[in-house]
Formats: sequence, structure tokens, C-alpha cells
Amino acid sequence: MTDLTELPAIFAAPLPVVRAPRLVLRPYAAEDAEEVEPLLDHPEISAGTLSIPHPYPKGGAVTWIAEHPESWRAGRQATWAVTADGAIVGAISLRLTLAHRRAELGYWIARPEWGQGYATEAVCAAIGFAFEELGLHRVDAHHLTENPASGTVMRKAGMQHEGRRRGAIVRAGVPRDVEEYAILRTDPRS
Repeated sequence: MTDLTELPAIFAAPLPVVRAPRLVLRPYAAEDAEEVEPLLDHPEISAGTLSIPHPYPKGGAVTWIAEHPESWRAGRQATWAVTADGAIVGAISLRLTLAHRRAELGYWIARPEWGQGYATEAVCAAIGFAFEELGLHRVDAHHLTENPASGTVMRKAGMQHEGRRRGAIVRAGVPRDVEEYAILRTDPRS
């Protein structure tokens, strides 16, 4: 990706499916809303993310999923359903800044699926897509300091800790610190 005056051709087609050893990352479909909404309506999911509210609003997944195709076509964001054996176990996204050949990674895994390595596998797959299919140079991510499990996932995926931003996020009216991680195309990957 050298000329960024127009979007690369990949954005003219639907968001591609990404396969990992145990997981399939696929675009969300409208009919997934009913399955995904109860997964999002969990206090620990909300507590570990920056933008998922609890309680999760009824019908919120319909609106969220409906935004995905246009965000992809515009080159702003890729959002996949993380699936294992056909069932949705979470979501992962790359918020794209194509002019700088970078993306910000975000993800959540359903509470009953924690501890099975799904987050690390999905993060590795999304990073691979960012570098190999989109030609990006950098993928970064952050997590709330009180959610160290996310830092473990990021390190397992080959991301390097770049520091802490003190009071960078206000969550539930309280300033929170976030830990910053990144991986470059030239870094070794897991």
C-alpha cells in the first residue's frame, strides 16, 4: 500500500473471512444480533472494555452489526465475529488509519469462553490480516490497567508494551490508566 489517495481494492469486496487453527473470523450478519446480544450483556465484558455498556441495550447489537459493512467499505474498520465450531465466542476489530498504515486492535471474548486461548488466537489472526492483506506497518492496542489478562494476550501475540497512559480514559466517571502495546510489521510474531 503505497498510494493512499484512494482506497485499496480489497475494500470494494466484502470483509474477508480469516481462518485460524481453531477459529474462524467472519463478518457479522444481521441474524447474529440475537446470539451476540446476551454475550455482550455481562458485567465483566463491560468492565474489561472501553465502549461496551452494562446493561447492554436491547437492540444494540442490531445497530452495531448494521454499521460494519459501511465501516469496512470506507476503509475505517474491520470487525469480525470470532467463531469456534460455528458458535460466536466474541468479536475482534481493527480500527484503521490507512494514511499512517496502522490499526488499533480491539476485542472481547464471551465470559464462558475465557481461558481457552481464543483471544490470543484471534489477535494473532487479525494482526496477520493487517500486515499480510492490508499492508499495514503497525498494529497497536491498549487495555485498562485493571485488566491484566488483556496484556497477557497482547504479549503472547508478540506485541510489545510501550507504556502506561495515566488517567487516559474516563470509565464510569473515574479516570483510568491504560497500558499501551504495539507490534510492527518487522517485529517477530507468535
